[in-house]
Amino acid sequence: MLYFDHNATTPLLPEARQAWLEVSDRFIGNPSSPHRVGARADMILQTARSNLAAFLDCDPIDIVWTSGATESNNMVLYHFARTAPADARILISSIEHPCILNAARHYFGGRCQFIPVRKNGVVDLKWLQAQLTKSRPHLLAVMAANNETGVLQPWQRIAELCREWEVPFFCDAAQWLGKFPTSGLGQCDYVSGCAHKFGGPKGTGFLKIARGRFQGMILGGQQEEGRRAGTENVAGVAAMLAALEAREKSLARGEHEQRRAWRERFEKQLTRNLPVEVVGQSADRLWNTTSVLMPEADCQARWVVKMDRHGYAVSTGSACASGKEEPSHVLSAMGYSTVEAGRVLRFSSGWETTEADWDELLQGVVKVAGEVTRVTT
Repeated sequence: MLYFDHNATTPLLPEARQAWLEVSDRFIGNPSSPHRVGARADMILQTARSNLAAFLDCDPIDIVWTSGATESNNMVLYHFARTAPADARILISSIEHPCILNAARHYFGGRCQFIPVRKNGVVDLKWLQAQLTKSRPHLLAVMAANNETGVLQPWQRIAELCREWEVPFFCDAAQWLGKFPTSGLGQCDYVSGCAHKFGGPKGTGFLKIARGRFQGMILGGQQEEGRRAGTENVAGVAAMLAALEAREKSLARGEHEQRRAWRERFEKQLTRNLPVEVVGQSADRLWNTTSVLMPEADCQARWVVKMDRHGYAVSTGSACASGKEEPSHVLSAMGYSTVEAGRVLRFSSGWETTEADWDELLQGVVKVAGEVTRVTT
């Protein structure tokens, strides 16, 4: 099976596996325990906290260990729901991950306003600036890179605007981490990330928070300075940092630029062979991601299922089952219809994906397109 769904999850890096095994064997204590065994486990957490803070350009005390980005994102929305005035309004981009959108709707309801995006999938900065001029929201959330389209968001510029207007800025960096350098993300007030998106273990993540009081969502002990109760996943945290360090080294060597060229070559050849549209083509995107509006086909043909049967693991922009289409909210925000959303495929490579893998994927897509076209004509 040729795996092109790295935006969903990535294989565990050897460096991460080695770190997990070593810490699991040697540092068995509960980091909250008062004895030396516990202190040694806590030392692993604090070293990792300092290393991650150095990558993000923030203070180690700002880092909270979590079970992943979904928990981290919910923590932020919960905190503001508990501490903001009853009439507080928040701004959330319309292409955020469902764990942010659903949490925002749950906690803020009609007080949650959604930032529109342009046709290329980039948030509308002019609209945003106009809104900030009218009234100051209590929180503003825009992701660093979109998980479906790979489109990069101007988070640096938004962070500047938020500082200018004194608005807390929350950035989901789950798809950015491990694909671009982490440096500078610490300028955002809140940043979330998860290990399994860049070669670390599942069930491990972090939240960088702004200094000051933070209302914890999970109650219990006083772990993480009272901001997140529960015994920390020491081995998972160590493995996450080992994976991030490995990815940062690859980025420093510029290895992602060659991989970007492979993706661009794939897109050019695909558009020459088939009447397709690359979603967000005019915008800067993750070097590993291409989202493609495929030729018209009966939904029952199920592009993803067809690709899977031919040995290609890819993703889709919408769920199509039992005759019911649920269009991707990201594609809808970009102006695509429900029918069009049902024809979008996402191909997301990894660091280990080769140029030959991209070539083989091209052959597979063209072959499946021919079969689907024959079924529907």
